[in-house]
This record gives sequence, C-alpha cells and structure tokens, in this order.
Amino acid sequence: MLTIRPSRDEDLDTITAIYARHVLDGTGTFEIVPPSLAEMTARRADVLTKGLPFLVAQDGAQVIGYAYCNWFKPRPAYRFSAEDSIYLATEAQGKGLGKLLLAELMAQAERSGIRKLIAVIGDSANTGSIRVHQTLGFSHVGTLKSCGWKFDRWLDVVMMERTLGAGDSTPAAPEAAVTL
Repeated sequence: MLTIRPSRDEDLDTITAIYARHVLDGTGTFEIVPPSLAEMTARRADVLTKGLPFLVAQDGAQVIGYAYCNWFKPRPAYRFSAEDSIYLATEAQGKGLGKLLLAELMAQAERSGIRKLIAVIGDSANTGSIRVHQTLGFSHVGTLKSCGWKFDRWLDVVMMERTLGAGDSTPAAPEAAVTL
C-alpha cells in the first residue's frame, strides 16, 4: 500500500541512495558527485528548520521516492517562494508517483506559508518532470539554454512556477517568522 508521509531520520539512507542514482545517471540534477549521508542529513534538517515539508513515498516498508521544497534562494525575502524537488527510485518511475508526491508537497507547502512554488528542472529533455508539473498547473516561465555541463554535453534548465493560495493578491503577514 502506498503512503505519502513526512520523512523520518531512518529514511535518510534510502533517500541518499535514491538521490545518488539521479546524480550518477540522470540530468535532473546538475550535481556530479553524490552527497554523503551526513550532507543529505544536513540538507533535510535545513528544510525542516524552515518549517517546510520533506516527504517520502513508501510502498509497504520500502521508501520509493521523496519530495521537498526549500526557499528558492537563501535570503529571507524569498521565504514565500520555494523550489520543489522530487526524486523517485528507478522502479517507481512512470507510475504516477511523482504527481502524487508533488500534489501533497504543494498542499503542505501552502500550509507552511509558501505562495509560489518554482520548478527548476534540469535538462529540457526531462519530459516526465515537465509533464508532471504541467499536469498540476505549473506554467513555463523560461528556459536557460546550455547552462549546465554534465555527461559531456550542455544541458538546459526549464523554469516553471505555480501560485499557491493567495499568491501575491494579499500582502505577506508581517509577523511571518524568518528562520535563517
């Protein structure tokens, strides 16, 4: 049975392994050296410290994917705009899991105060990720041509966005906490 839930410390080994495969074999991330378990632990802690969601998809006892969002840029003014990230185990791809994870991530990000979710999709040939985002209402806002070099070729970055909740129709709450 498939469950989408908040990540836990004990998920980090699997999260690290899933991401390592994407780093070594894929163009959805422009990292070229897989981060260590300690680095992935620190990245997750950074997300959670900001009150943002870091989710896993679990099939039975096995974590088969994860998704999180983090501020689009590290400065506090960006705290209402977040970049989403979704990574799936090989066996989980092409089954609609990315859509389920992104939909739940969007709902939780909105509850966390995020008003704009931004997709920074590595490789314009990454049609699966582009399609998942389009299906959930993201709009294409631009393509950065040939800005990444991986696997001995130039890669584009596709930028997409989706407004959450009130978006920019109302001011941000002045009391909104800033966690640095």
